[in-house]
Amino acid sequence: MNFSVAFSNGTNSFNEGFYLTAFRTLANKNYLVLALAIIYIITLLGNLVLLIVVLMNSSLQNPKYLAVCNLAIVDISMNSVIIPQMVPVFVFNQNHVSFGACFSQMFFMHFFGDMESFSLALLAYDRLIAICWPLRYSTINTNLRMLLIIAGIWCLVILLEIFPVSFAARLPYCASREVKSCCCEHGPVYNLACADISYNRQLSTAKTLTVLIGPLTFIIFTYVIVVVAVMRIASTTQRWKAFHTCFTHLLLVLLYYMPVIMAYVLGNLRLIQNVDLFTAVLTVSVTVPPMLNPIIYSLKTDEIRDKIVKLLGKSKVAQQIIKNEAIIQQ
Repeated sequence: MNFSVAFSNGTNSFNEGFYLTAFRTLANKNYLVLALAIIYIITLLGNLVLLIVVLMNSSLQNPKYLAVCNLAIVDISMNSVIIPQMVPVFVFNQNHVSFGACFSQMFFMHFFGDMESFSLALLAYDRLIAICWPLRYSTINTNLRMLLIIAGIWCLVILLEIFPVSFAARLPYCASREVKSCCCEHGPVYNLACADISYNRQLSTAKTLTVLIGPLTFIIFTYVIVVVAVMRIASTTQRWKAFHTCFTHLLLVLLYYMPVIMAYVLGNLRLIQNVDLFTAVLTVSVTVPPMLNPIIYSLKTDEIRDKIVKLLGKSKVAQQIIKNEAIIQQ
């Protein structure tokens, strides 16, 4: 999606673009970029392994793991939009970003960030059906229905993001072009406009509250219903099993929402005076959950863990067979 051609008001110089100027006062910024590169590699490996395991095992191709695969795709995409472009910017000082590339990155970065929130709500919906209506789960939550819900969420988030980014792209940028961030975030960019940005600020606030508070409220609501349903179960073993089922999802929710809430509190209370340090903390807090999500699912979900162990076991057996054949041929 390229915004450079679609939105021209005669005052933007598309050839100039923007300059990313984060981390100027941050000592050893290359170590931060190295840490983010490691986060990105682990994100790719973990989520790709999770996707491969689900695709290779028909027993895992059910509504629950369709939602898990959706989250894995969002995780890979989220960190792919943010981290790779930081290497030339902050290692080789190639910090110029064209107008179209900047607003394209803005759209996809916020799009996948929003999708992360809605994907966690989708997992909460799946857990709600599985625990409260276990006997009707296969009829209520079919693969087709889950795919339709996922498609609906993607369309909804596109609509939520296209308007703030489009209106920001229409603004005249005739003054400073220095974006004090590591990427083309919505707020730091539209604040550079030499025009009234009050509507952009209101639109941005409304969208942020929608994509964060909306799914989080739904998740809390589902957990209240789940806890009430579980407490009615007479068997202690069944209660423990139900709570254990929710534990993995709860970890993912805490990993995503706690850093976002902490960053919001620290930013508004100005507890971190150094802007570059705050940007570094925010960047790490956004990129770490996509890295940890597949690890948590692999370690905490018996089905996934067993399939990965079997997959690795087959690989070792295959390697041993190849070695034995090589020895025989010699």
